[in-house]
Amino acid sequence: MPTPMERKEAINIPESNQTKPEPALSPETPTSLDSSGKQIRKRNKPSLSCEACTVKKTKCDRGRPRCLACAKRRSQCQYSQLADLIEESHRALGIESPRKKPKQQQQQQQQQARSANPTTIHGIQDGKPPVERRQSRSSTGSSPMLLSNMPFSHPTASNIFKAEHPFSNYWTLAGGLAEVVEVLPSKDQSDILIAKYFDVVDPIYPMIDQVSFRQDYEHVWSIPPEERKHTDGSLIALMFVMLAMGTQFVLLPSPDQKEQTAEFYVSASHQALRMSSYLSRPSLRSIQTMVLITYFLMNDNHSSDAYCFAGILIRQAYALGLNRDPSLVVPNAYAFEMQQRRKLWQAVFLQDTFFTIILKLPPTATHTDVRLEDLDERDQDPNENAGANDISYIRCFWTLCNICQSSLCTPRSLSLPISSTPAARSRLVAAFHRVYSSFPLPFRTFNESAICDLARRSKRLARQTLFLSSNYHHCLMLVYADENEEMTLDLEGTLNSAHEAVNSYFLLHTLFQAEARVWFHFQHRAFSESLVIAELIKNKPEGFSSMDPLYMRAKNDLLRMIGILQLSSEIDVVSRTRVGVLSN
Repeated sequence: MPTPMERKEAINIPESNQTKPEPALSPETPTSLDSSGKQIRKRNKPSLSCEACTVKKTKCDRGRPRCLACAKRRSQCQYSQLADLIEESHRALGIESPRKKPKQQQQQQQQQARSANPTTIHGIQDGKPPVERRQSRSSTGSSPMLLSNMPFSHPTASNIFKAEHPFSNYWTLAGGLAEVVEVLPSKDQSDILIAKYFDVVDPIYPMIDQVSFRQDYEHVWSIPPEERKHTDGSLIALMFVMLAMGTQFVLLPSPDQKEQTAEFYVSASHQALRMSSYLSRPSLRSIQTMVLITYFLMNDNHSSDAYCFAGILIRQAYALGLNRDPSLVVPNAYAFEMQQRRKLWQAVFLQDTFFTIILKLPPTATHTDVRLEDLDERDQDPNENAGANDISYIRCFWTLCNICQSSLCTPRSLSLPISSTPAARSRLVAAFHRVYSSFPLPFRTFNESAICDLARRSKRLARQTLFLSSNYHHCLMLVYADENEEMTLDLEGTLNSAHEAVNSYFLLHTLFQAEARVWFHFQHRAFSESLVIAELIKNKPEGFSSMDPLYMRAKNDLLRMIGILQLSSEIDVVSRTRVGVLSN
């Protein structure tokens, strides 16, 4: 079976033959005559590709003394005299050719293409990792709020997100779903990654029924490999994105190896979606897959790509009618399917709400008549590992999303005040407090000792409580910190809410350190809260003494956040940037 690199190099993309307007002839435009006597214009732009690639109309990396395409064809590689002259001038000026890769990277890719060394996860060797991609960083360019340290940092700190396409192409035109199924890892390795997904990711986003998924998952492995290409493409896509997210949270010796393997799996997931025609044939599985792909892209520092992909996801959810009461859309469906539709809509609603809060962009999942009270607690699986408290957790987030959509998302997206007067702020704060009081235990019992005790009894519940508390106190901090011409921020309320919110991240880092380094949402909120604290410490309001216990606690929170970020700053450019911003 060809490796991903061999499949990738097998795709020869011809030069574009799109008809373009013909420019007017100039005296310098070289011409010749065809058989009918008509003038034929020749382009002045010289070809920098080798002669063989120019004739075959294939992409050339312009490597010297031999390009990769000629090396693969085992053919002679020659360049025109003008191409050699331009290359020499570029070298003299220290300019790298636009499509030329460094020789070291060429050798590395050739070595990866020749070798079929499997990925190693917990001693199991049977994966097909992708080739290493160029890790270029550039500004996202679409919105300043897509930058993790705006607006408190210098402009160069914006270069922290990946600029390459998030789904690398390792697939041939005629490969179909069979090509994707071929790169499934071994059953043992898949079991490890799927178990990691249900252990870490599923507690936070409980939208996939574990029992029914396990049945479909085991069925895929029970059929002969040559028949798996006839499996539902959306199921294969869901499996691959779960493998990708599981890979993000496993411990591997090399961070680069883990990143490349996870990105390869999510590329396979996207290709399986394409093979299932997901844009014109939405399904519950395809939307579940897209929700997870969006979270994966955020964790993988593809924030702007995730936001755009989430836009497609919202349209697909609307097209499938997930925003409508299931009894109206699918009145003859089983109760189980109706429950799954409500849970999936809540996952879409949750993702849209808190993504837009972070980015200060307009919310999209706003038109719905799905009722919170229709979520049936009797549908819960008695197995704790499947989440006996998931419905209560979903209801808590659903209630929080409702108040955030109306009071935070819309005004922030238009740069409007969250509260126009102190009285309006007091009413909004009271509304948030009522929401918090409606949370059942243990979701509203939050202190360090209680969370540690909860983690010993149920790590699933501990993760859910930390995520819910982080989101709630972050939103409350935004309400307190809002200021305009009519009023100033509430100093005590802002610092208290920021402390509770960032302390959730501290506890997550203490109890689940490896996981805390992966979750983009949690990291970004904690960093934003630390920025608010840093600004208040730097520009102390009048009457705010350095010996004030509130000030001392805020400073300790800031120093603790910097210390956590420094642990990964040597290998993570985002953490290194954030350390510099907070330190300054």
